[in-house]
Amino acid sequence: MNYAIIAAGEGSRLAQEGIREPKPLVKVCHEHLIDRLIRIFMANEANRISVICNALTSEVCRHLQAIKTGGMAGSPVPLDFIVQTTPSSMHSFYELSKVMEPGPFVMTTVDTIFIEDEFADYVRAFKAQLAAGFDGLMGVTDFVDDEKPLYVRTDEAMNVTGFYDDDPGNRCRFISGGIYGLTSSAFDTLQNCMERGESRMRNFQRGLVCDGRKLKAYRFSKVMDVDHAADIRKAEAFIQ
Repeated sequence: MNYAIIAAGEGSRLAQEGIREPKPLVKVCHEHLIDRLIRIFMANEANRISVICNALTSEVCRHLQAIKTGGMAGSPVPLDFIVQTTPSSMHSFYELSKVMEPGPFVMTTVDTIFIEDEFADYVRAFKAQLAAGFDGLMGVTDFVDDEKPLYVRTDEAMNVTGFYDDDPGNRCRFISGGIYGLTSSAFDTLQNCMERGESRMRNFQRGLVCDGRKLKAYRFSKVMDVDHAADIRKAEAFIQ
């Protein structure tokens, strides 16, 4: 399985609240956010891990180069990374897609926090959905702790039917967890989004539906992001 990490954000809200480390190097339970994802991906049969970080945080570049050269915990890591500052997460994904190996992949942003056992179940479910002819398995949750959640509408069989900025009729059971399992066909949708001048990952997700991609939703009990200093303590309490 191929994996990808978007780690190109500046972490400005964390910096404003006194966190000196760039977001990928923030520690949760004594482990850098970027290291946690790489470790979990390696535990789930990673053939290749592709990362994008921005050019403003040289510490992250040096950290990734050390992993690429020396591995982690005594084991080699099949890591590739690019350094580029982009205006949005979707633009980061676009730049990353240029160097990712073809084939199915699972992608998250660097600050996505989830339970490891649930993620392993998700990867197994993704492989099963690929075998059944689906184009993607989107990680969702009914736990809402996001300032601007992306609501996900599904049918009774957990087929994704739409992505929405709000849910005034309470017709959406879930929000996006920021965990995307997709086939290479997603790159065509991404290209279409870029040509239309769109940005933000939620526009890309809506594009997947508009392009007729067959998407399933997979429920995580809880997924959270580390956007504020207080989120670090919340994340530690959650995964412990």
